[in-house]
Amino acid sequence: MKLIIAALQMISTRDVIENLNKASKMIAEAAGNGAQVVVLPEFFAKITTSDDPYRTNHAEDFGSGVIQSYLKDIAVLHGIHIIAGSVLLNSSTANKFYNSCLVVSPDGAIIAHYDKIHLFKFNDGFQHYDESEILLAGDKIVSCDILGFNFGLAICYDLRFPELFRTLGLVDIIVLPSAFTYQTGLAHWELLIRARAVENQCYFLGVNQGGAHDTGRRTYGHSMLVDPWGEVIVSALEGEKIIYATIDSDKIRDIRTKLPAFEHRRIN
Repeated sequence: MKLIIAALQMISTRDVIENLNKASKMIAEAAGNGAQVVVLPEFFAKITTSDDPYRTNHAEDFGSGVIQSYLKDIAVLHGIHIIAGSVLLNSSTANKFYNSCLVVSPDGAIIAHYDKIHLFKFNDGFQHYDESEILLAGDKIVSCDILGFNFGLAICYDLRFPELFRTLGLVDIIVLPSAFTYQTGLAHWELLIRARAVENQCYFLGVNQGGAHDTGRRTYGHSMLVDPWGEVIVSALEGEKIIYATIDSDKIRDIRTKLPAFEHRRIN
């Protein structure tokens, strides 16, 4: 069994409408080229900075709002599954939000949603990020079936925590929408993606924001799909780009049969 997946590496701005229009063109191109599943990066609809007073004005209640309506409509229009990198969702706590990955089916239903568990915090004296200033951490590990493949969901900083992916169990592919910084991406992005793929003997798709943003922020790009043996199947550089790959259930089964590492575990 095979499935064609497309990753949309974007350079999102502060402007929601501009970003949605850009995503529409890229999604149409991907669907036209045969993609059955299209994945958007983290913060695809709006990327801001910690000092932006309007950085949360696009937050929505789960299941409604401009961004979620857009995702449902475009999934129906093209008859595809969309994994929407992240959407800022309101919580029951004042001025706190969830950074959530939504999976939308071809009939416009949200069939899964994952709230980012690990919140990024970084300060090297020049750059400062602390997602906990506005975000709440999720507490549920999420996977879902898409066209017979079991997809595990994670977001960006989650990549550094192998226990999350081991707890997901034997998924076929892990999808990680991201906005990895240039500095951390250059050092660790490919290294960690390949490690997670090998550890879990599954495909791993990292879909990153891809360059210099109008906020002054720079993300690393280099979106890539790695197979269960740790080989990079396809990779982008920086810039806006669509990458395509086919995932194959036979390859997963073959590797897990020849090297049944999960059966050899001694520590639970």
